[in-house]
This record gives sequence, C-alpha cells and structure tokens, in this order.
Amino acid sequence: MGPNTYDELNGEGTMAGGRLEGKVVLLTGIGGGMGRVTARLFTREGATVVGCDLDADGAAETVRLVEADGGAIESSAPLDLGNRENIDRWVAGAIERHGRIDVLYNNASMPKFAPFAQMSGEEYRFTIQNELDLVWHACQSAWPHLAAVGGAIVNIGSGAGIQGARALPQAAHAAAKGAVIALTRQLAAEGVAVGVRVNCVSPGVMATPPVLAMFEQFGENAPVAPIIERTIDGKPGEPLAVAYAGLYLASEEAKWVTGSHLVVDGGASAMM
Repeated sequence: MGPNTYDELNGEGTMAGGRLEGKVVLLTGIGGGMGRVTARLFTREGATVVGCDLDADGAAETVRLVEADGGAIESSAPLDLGNRENIDRWVAGAIERHGRIDVLYNNASMPKFAPFAQMSGEEYRFTIQNELDLVWHACQSAWPHLAAVGGAIVNIGSGAGIQGARALPQAAHAAAKGAVIALTRQLAAEGVAVGVRVNCVSPGVMATPPVLAMFEQFGENAPVAPIIERTIDGKPGEPLAVAYAGLYLASEEAKWVTGSHLVVDGGASAMM
C-alpha cells in the first residue's frame, strides 16, 4: 500500500519525483484541504505552481508548508474567483511571469448547504457562482494559453454530482458539481480540435476540515456516516488520494486521456 497522507511521503524512496517537471500549473483553492495537499504534491513533482485562494491565512500556511518541503509556490490571496476580472488578471500574471500555462487545476469550491425547499435564492446563486461559474471562467480565461502548448485542465467534481444522498441537504451543490462534470465532457470534445485535454476527478467523502468538523459535532450520527459505511475501509478518504488522481491526469502519462471522469470515493457510489 502507498502512503495515505502527504507527510508520509517524506523519507527516502517514497517518491520518484518529476512527473510534472517543467510544467506551469494554475491551482485554485490552495488554502487548505485537498488544495493544500495538491500544491505540496505537485511542487514535489517538479511543477511551478501558481496558486490562489480567498483565504489569505490559509494560503500563507500552504506556502510555508511547501517551502518547508523544499519547494516553492506562488500565491495570490485573497483572490475572489467569483469575479471574472480577478481570474483574468491572475491568468495574465502567470503568463507574464512564466510565458506559458500547461495545466489548469480547478480545485476551489465554496458551496452553501440547506434543504432544497428552504434554500434561498441567494444561497443557490452563491453556490452556483462559487462552484460552477468560477470553473467556467477560469477555463475560458486559460483556454487560449493551454491551446498554445497542448495543455490540460483538471476539474474537481464531486460524488454529489452523480448520486443523491438522503441525509445531506446538498441540492445546489449537487447541481453545480453535476454541471462541472457535464462541462468537462463538452470541453473535452471541443478541446480535441486545439489539443487541450479536459478531465474531471470526483471525490467522495474526504477527510477535509468540514467533514472532520461534522464528525466532531455529530459523532457516529454525522450525515455523511451512511456514505462512509459503504467505502472500502469504512473511513473518510485521504485528500492525497484525490491529489494523486489529479497528478495522473495533469501529467504526460495521461496524454491520451480526455473527457474522462475519475471517481475517488472508496467504492461508495458502487453500492446502494
């Protein structure tokens, strides 16, 4: 078995390195959770990571951890991806400094949760803006630069986009992530003509801060518990598992892979 957390990668022989050597990667949402783990893994694999986050303190901690690993990362924070002008400036800045973009990794996500019948229009629009619109705009802004080098897009979807959950009030989140999965397929189809690969990774219930906080509050009665019970080990997934899936899709190892949807959920969606 491989390591389960990023810190377990430390030590001789655990990583070959270099799978993203020489690539410039735009990575959204580096301030914590899966984004932080992805930033650390990608820089270790040789990527020049240009990151952003709305949470300046979280992004600064990611920078500290990457530098402690012996790597380097650029961070723009706070950066509100809900504003297209901010995205365009961020992308243009990366081009100005590095001359190219090889990978766009759309990790950032900020949903609101409420039962469908009670969710306000404001909460719904916030979720769509911060889970779907920001992916659309980042892809559109980076598209010509990715086409210039035959680059790749990795979108982060969600198990919520493919399967409902009775105990979780996540209709807006499910709608947004389902749209990200569908958008991935369409962009992959359009990307064939210009050499841009577009793929999606959909995590299940991962051991991210919000999920861990849910268990701290509700214990074994946490709303996600029935989903976790269906996983291969009965536990929330480690964010590193998602980062590894994204690493493969971002690398040259996946140069003939586009339009794919890789579900990383411990098998939860395979069982009812």
